[in-house]
Amino acid sequence: MASLKDLRTRIASVKATQKITKAMQMVAAAKLRRAQTAVEAARPYAERMERVLANLAAGFEPGAGPALLAGNGRSETHLLVVATAERGLCGGFNTSIVRLAREKALALQAEGKTVKILCIGKKGYDQLRRQFEKQIVDLIDLRAVRQIAFEHADPIGQKVIKMFEQGEFDVATLFYSKFRSVIQQVPTAQRLIPAEIHGGAGGAASYEFEPDQDEILSALLPRNISVQIFRAILENAASEQGARMSAMDNATRNAGEMIRKQTTIYNRTRQAMITKELIEIISGAEAL
Repeated sequence: MASLKDLRTRIASVKATQKITKAMQMVAAAKLRRAQTAVEAARPYAERMERVLANLAAGFEPGAGPALLAGNGRSETHLLVVATAERGLCGGFNTSIVRLAREKALALQAEGKTVKILCIGKKGYDQLRRQFEKQIVDLIDLRAVRQIAFEHADPIGQKVIKMFEQGEFDVATLFYSKFRSVIQQVPTAQRLIPAEIHGGAGGAASYEFEPDQDEILSALLPRNISVQIFRAILENAASEQGARMSAMDNATRNAGEMIRKQTTIYNRTRQAMITKELIEIISGAEAL
């Protein structure tokens, strides 16, 4: 049985931990508001970009058009762009994204495909390198970035485009977590190359473009890749803070429960020791 000193030390340690988790929860709540505002502002632009590309793509036959839109006609080498957080203590946020990417990688390998992985965020890299160290081509470290901006996502998009133009892969898929609420973040896989088109405006309307479709697409398609990566990083930022807020709230509650249990054990142990001493005193007095 633990001594009273050990129990007091244990209770004090859990109380200190509870203060830390409570503080981290409050910090995550403050960061979540900013991150949620940023992702809600970025969504309309990214969605509108997708609709414009869909309208333009509707004018091409299936498999026709620029390579970034239609692909290169092959599907042998796949690039998985896995975006995760730079820090932990956010529940299963990073693990859920990595799990989705791992399942995709294993399925592709089972089909005889070649898999390459580009990691955005150290936590995803740390988990994936245990099983796919040779497949990881690069790690994009954003730990020094305090406020995510498009200028941080654009070099990543340009790197992906350069790798595609050099023939290093045939299909690129982006993995991230879409923010729904504080308690719900949805791991998502989105194809970047060939561009994932969900349909145009519909109807029988015809459009005239100035300049022509090829010229517009040659400008929009590379930018769309950077925009989608930027959106994914913003979605991740909001999802990370939401997951951390929930995880720290649970940790604070668990610490409180542990403190109550340890305090009860401490009080019972102390009472037992007092009772034992009283019995010894009484027994000694009666012996006299």
